Parts: sequence; C-alpha cells; structure tokens
Amino acid sequence: MTPKRLPARVLAVTLTGAAVLVLLGACAGAPGPNNVAEIGTGHISGFWPGLWHGLIMPITFVVSLFNDEIGVYDVHNNGGWYNFGFLLGAIIIFGGGRRGSARRGRKPA
Repeated sequence: MTPKRLPARVLAVTLTGAAVLVLLGACAGAPGPNNVAEIGTGHISGFWPGLWHGLIMPITFVVSLFNDEIGVYDVHNNGGWYNFGFLLGAIIIFGGGRRGSARRGRKPA
C-alpha cells in the first residue's frame, strides 16, 4: 500500500492558513504601559482597537496560556464601544453564524 498524497491545493491552503496565524500572532498585545491595569495612562481603546483585539483573540488566548504578562482584553477601554468591537471581531473570526444561516437543500415533504 502506498500512502495517498495531499492535493497541492489542500497543502497550499494549509500553509497559507499557518502563515496567516503566525502573522496574526505577532500582532498580539505585548506588555507595556497601555496594557497593564495597574498603570493609569491617558490611553483609551475604543471600537477599532476592540475589533482588532477580537480578531486576534484566539491567538492572544493561546499566547496568554504560556505568558502571564499577555492579556486577551485591554483593560484601558471606553466601555461599550470597545466591548462591541471586541465581540464583533470575535464573531467574525469564528464564522459568525454563517454555517447556521446557510440554505440547505431540503427534500419536499
């Protein structure tokens, strides 16, 4: 028996996905004056940083498991708009109900 080879398209998609994950992981929040809760700063994150943090949340979460100085959520935020952006980013990255709303071919009764 000879093992089956993966089609070139599957390999290309897998490698592209891995590269995108590595690049997004490089954008995860690092410790600093704007990400540390104990330091009062004039920096306030709004909708757009919340959206970005929601998009990179899966990668940031994995990094935060191994590094206590990395947080998934920016504590210096403006409240509702940051939360909305964060939630919207998380919904976008996880598919946003796309599969649930897709029409399926149903047989007539």
